[in-house]
Amino acid sequence: MRYVVAFVVRMFNAIDWPLMLILVILAGIGLLVMHSAVGGTDWRFADQTRNFAVALVAMWVVAMTPPHIIMKLAVPFYALGLVLLVGVYLFGDTSKGATRWLNLGFTRIQPSEMMKIAVPLMLAWYFQVREGPMRVLDFLLAVVLVMVPFALIVKQPDLGTALLVFGAGFCVIYFAGLSFKLLIPALIVGVIGIGAVISHQDELCNDNLDWVVLHDYQKHRICTLLDPSTDPLGKGFHTIQSTIAVGSGGVYGKGYMRGTQTHLDFIPERTTDFIFAVFAEEFGLYGGVMLLALYALLLARGLAIAVRAPTHFGRLLAGGLTMIFFIYVFVNVGMVTGVLPVVGVPLPLLSYGGTALLTIGIACGILMSISRYRPPAR
Repeated sequence: MRYVVAFVVRMFNAIDWPLMLILVILAGIGLLVMHSAVGGTDWRFADQTRNFAVALVAMWVVAMTPPHIIMKLAVPFYALGLVLLVGVYLFGDTSKGATRWLNLGFTRIQPSEMMKIAVPLMLAWYFQVREGPMRVLDFLLAVVLVMVPFALIVKQPDLGTALLVFGAGFCVIYFAGLSFKLLIPALIVGVIGIGAVISHQDELCNDNLDWVVLHDYQKHRICTLLDPSTDPLGKGFHTIQSTIAVGSGGVYGKGYMRGTQTHLDFIPERTTDFIFAVFAEEFGLYGGVMLLALYALLLARGLAIAVRAPTHFGRLLAGGLTMIFFIYVFVNVGMVTGVLPVVGVPLPLLSYGGTALLTIGIACGILMSISRYRPPAR
């Protein structure tokens, strides 16, 4: 009995309760919106409920694992992820034109998802080992650690996941001490490139022009973003319908389960990538702002954990994982509102999907482990 009580106390102490409160509220909103999006409690709602339970268990297990043990897993976890990505490249299953899954016989996995955790974990370990004055070569090696999985994921192709992996890795490198001055040339090139695409839209979006570095569907997504009306029933349908749903919600929204765009099946992928359109139509501007405020609290708590972490490894890893949430929300909301191209990026804790929820659960578990850990006094 004594050991059971001790274990329960340990489970209780492993939880960062401010972070847990935010997660519970977001999960509740997620199930509420999922219920509306599917029009009841069908198999998707039941599956999502089960996915939340699995993510909760994973989060609790990871939260009870001390950061120094998590750090020891960094290299093998990263190496396993690379091996699985190579396996996808050589033997992966193809579905809807993309080769993203690896069939293990008893189940299919998507190795690119695990790299969202493996890359910042590996980089945090790398900079912990090299703690001290950093050389340019150290940062170049870190960039290689990011670009190898990034290139393998882009090859699948899965640009959305690749951008998340790259963004998480870049944030860890920046937090490790990369000078902002080195980023200025890249920002200038980016601004010039965006300006060139906008000003020469007609020539660049010609069907006969090959962009070389991008697949045709990726080129069409960018061109559709610039002018969705060029193909309103095809490539521009997603963007047009999602922006109509967001705008029709107005200030106060149409009310729970009263969204016409949602329940008349105009919103595509309404349970996954475009679930924010469902939420915005039913709860309006006020609801959307409150949801974004909850995400802001989640980011603030994650960054607070990073600042207070007792080790360099903990600070970098917590900062990198927190920025994954920022990238998730920024890209998804931007995509739904027509500000960014359509890519396969879910909205954390709202979009349907077991793998994405499991990744989020593990990330939150690591944040809690870092938050609650205190090194033994010497």
